[in-house]
Amino acid sequence: MTATTADAPRLTLGQHLRDARAGLVRSTIAFAVAVVVGYLLSDAVLDVLRAPILEIAQTRDASLNYDSVTGAFDLRLRIAVLAGIVLAAPWWLVEAVRYVGPGLTRRERRAALGTIAAAVPLFAAGCATGLALFPHMVELLAGFAGEGDTTVLLASTYVDFVLKVVVATGVAFVLPVVIVLLNALGVLSAATLARGWRVCVVAIVVFSALATPAADVLSMLLVALPMTALWAAALGIAWLHDRRAARRAHADAPDREGALA
Repeated sequence: MTATTADAPRLTLGQHLRDARAGLVRSTIAFAVAVVVGYLLSDAVLDVLRAPILEIAQTRDASLNYDSVTGAFDLRLRIAVLAGIVLAAPWWLVEAVRYVGPGLTRRERRAALGTIAAAVPLFAAGCATGLALFPHMVELLAGFAGEGDTTVLLASTYVDFVLKVVVATGVAFVLPVVIVLLNALGVLSAATLARGWRVCVVAIVVFSALATPAADVLSMLLVALPMTALWAAALGIAWLHDRRAARRAHADAPDREGALA
């Protein structure tokens, strides 16, 4: 047990439950506020989603349709809830670290907070990449329709498609942070990563192909190239970490030998 955990005051079960309840209340309030913000932004979100449909409509009939009277309201509410989950996620993560913090060492808390600090902007960057890609994907896939055909898109299905693209690219951009965290915890070494670089590159290409339409090679490359660069950066960080750990172990070896002597 380290000094950090040994010096930490022991909490009773009741204190743990009160801390958990307070964190849950704060997280619920943050989620409710984020849902309200998401609902207020739903018009802007729908304008972004309609943009490629309006582009298609310049050459042939294309429209976004609802299959029920409440379809439009349901879609706005869905956008608000999803926006609330995404916007409130950083707060939830910080609350989780705060709750388990007394049981973590200083190094573990630093690693957890560093992971959150890196994962949030990377996820946002990945989602932004997905938002930049999806209009091109919609126009490309809708272009396979004949000249006399009409493109009628069901709103719920269309939003599902866009969300899959956006979330998939967001999650993909966060994976290097997971790699660095596993390396910092001693689970995954840089040597193991380097030996498996071919498998990693193939996995990135396959993931990019699944996240983007099979016929759209450009979109696949626009997802695969940043992911490959982030994986290479994660490998570099892991390599530097392993070198520092090896130097510390080598420096501590004479001290341990002297103590044993």
